Amino acid sequence: MDVPTPIDLDTWPRREHFAHYRRRVPCTYSMTVEVDVTAFTAALRHSPRKSYLAQVWALATVVNRHEEFRLCLTESGDPAVWPVEHPAFTVFNADRETFACVWTPYDADFGAFHDAAAPLLAEHAGATSLFPQGPPPPNTFDVSSLPWRAFTGFNLNIRDGYDHLAPIFTLGRYVSRGDRVLLPLAVQVHHAAADGFHAARLVNEVEALLAEAADWL
Repeated sequence: MDVPTPIDLDTWPRREHFAHYRRRVPCTYSMTVEVDVTAFTAALRHSPRKSYLAQVWALATVVNRHEEFRLCLTESGDPAVWPVEHPAFTVFNADRETFACVWTPYDADFGAFHDAAAPLLAEHAGATSLFPQGPPPPNTFDVSSLPWRAFTGFNLNIRDGYDHLAPIFTLGRYVSRGDRVLLPLAVQVHHAAADGFHAARLVNEVEALLAEAADWL
């Protein structure tokens, strides 16, 4: 079982920022971007693997690089860091027009992750409950997909959500613009956990990883 490591507040550079945005001005923010996935979609044309799971894996890989996106709270309300965060992602039931949320342990090897996650998409495509695997572990972060529509803005309004430090991602439909293919991506972030610099770095690293997809698909 994964156990979070408490942060040493005496040496943590983010201590003052965390306290400000956790207690004095609690807030989250969202950023919506178009990620260039031209090379990624080209690589997928030569791969039997699923685009959605490749997107989820890329997000999980970058999330797990950075402490600020693996933050959680201890029982006393102090910050701690998970050693790993696993992706929880949506599966759509077209007959019921509802979705289920499933999760897969993160694996740095995309092939191993895909082999574990792909059966879940088939198994739970007809799920009638929100969490068919049972409650997700506490060290998960959420990914949703809206493949029916591209978007230029997406914002979650979470009541009483100021204890939720994990990022939340929403993926849209591909957009072709000239000779480029773009992927709408919305990132919801707790300001106590990360600033705009961190969110921008995350998006840039996701884009760079997807651009290298021919090496790992």
